[in-house]
Amino acid sequence: MTTPRILAIMGSGETAPTMKGPHRSIFERLGPDVDAVLLDTPFGFQENAPILAAKATEYFRDAVGREVVVAGLGRTDTGDVVAIERGVSRVRNADWVFAGPGSPTFALEQWRDTPVPDALAEKLRSGGAVVFSSAAVLTLGVATVPVYEIYKVGLDPYWVHGLDVLSEVGLNVAVIPHYDNQEGGNHDTRFCYLGERRLSMLEPELPDGAFVLGVDEHTGVIMDLDADTAEIVGKGAVTLRRNGESVRIESGNIVPIDVLRAGPTTSTFSTPSTDSHATGSDLGLTPGQAESGKERGSVQARGAIDSLAAATATHETAFAAALEARDADGAVAAILELESAIVEWSRDTLQSDDVDRARAALRSMIVRLGAAATEGVRDVREVLGPVVEAALAARVVARSEKAFAVSDAIRDELVKAGIEVRDTPDGVDWLVAE
Repeated sequence: MTTPRILAIMGSGETAPTMKGPHRSIFERLGPDVDAVLLDTPFGFQENAPILAAKATEYFRDAVGREVVVAGLGRTDTGDVVAIERGVSRVRNADWVFAGPGSPTFALEQWRDTPVPDALAEKLRSGGAVVFSSAAVLTLGVATVPVYEIYKVGLDPYWVHGLDVLSEVGLNVAVIPHYDNQEGGNHDTRFCYLGERRLSMLEPELPDGAFVLGVDEHTGVIMDLDADTAEIVGKGAVTLRRNGESVRIESGNIVPIDVLRAGPTTSTFSTPSTDSHATGSDLGLTPGQAESGKERGSVQARGAIDSLAAATATHETAFAAALEARDADGAVAAILELESAIVEWSRDTLQSDDVDRARAALRSMIVRLGAAATEGVRDVREVLGPVVEAALAARVVARSEKAFAVSDAIRDELVKAGIEVRDTPDGVDWLVAE
């Protein structure tokens, strides 16, 4: 049986709950017995590289249901020829190769003079899945953004020569993940932390004919090279940009790969210098093709909470509402759901303080539930009601028998117990004194 040829590029969230569906879809296309390899080079320079590799393999085992082995190519400059060849062999023989977070320039330096680029290109030619995201996907195009050097070190914007593996499928592009990033708050961090000003400076320096292929966070494009189609999956969109002009292809569409190869053209611009949102008819699709993309719920992250921060806020709100309603079960459920979200998102290799913040919220919720338990989560009227109602009934009998001293004594004892009794035209009412 011929192995399908699949190229998948993801903007971020490669080991987050939001991308479980796309990963499962790719594995399903490959079949039940898949030799899957994690290419660990992009984060190979980090001191916690073994921990990141372990978290990624745990994610694929627990969240996706597939066993993945680590290539062992964290570095190729160690001089350990045997270890390097062993890692390259794993990549060559794999049906599915994945690489994600880290440093694109470090990965380029480690891969450039090795057989790794040819091994990836061979899968696109002969069969197999290449699934790259985040930092790793930056390396696949004709040019690469050196993100750390520009955004963290402060160097003037420049391109680094990419591996140009994508030329194997006719894509003359520079891939930019994290395309819709908004972490900057008061400054522009779109376009993988470049922002509009710096991306505009870089675009004229692209090789002739090349353009930008942008992929939003928690979004991917799965290219079936045998069918020559590209499916946009996840939360956002894929953007084709040339000289400041952009066309977006929203999640849920399946387009011919030729649409991506051609890039943005004047026929697809709705308004000059603005992003246009491509529809099926704009891209030459029949209604059936456009609709078929929307119906593939297995690869969409529909309704998924797209960050741990959002999950934390959702469960905190549910917890507060449960306490307000004196719903002990609801409060416990909110705590358990947040704990489950922390476990799922802790497998994500993207570094952030969201996990720490979520754990702090979880601890706070537990403390608040403990305080509520001490004070009593159930409505006091619900607890005291039967006793108070019985006392009030005895008071009514005493008054009917004109035993006013007994009636007053019952009332006085209730007041001492913190129960305020009110005689109204409609009868007797009571409440717990503040």
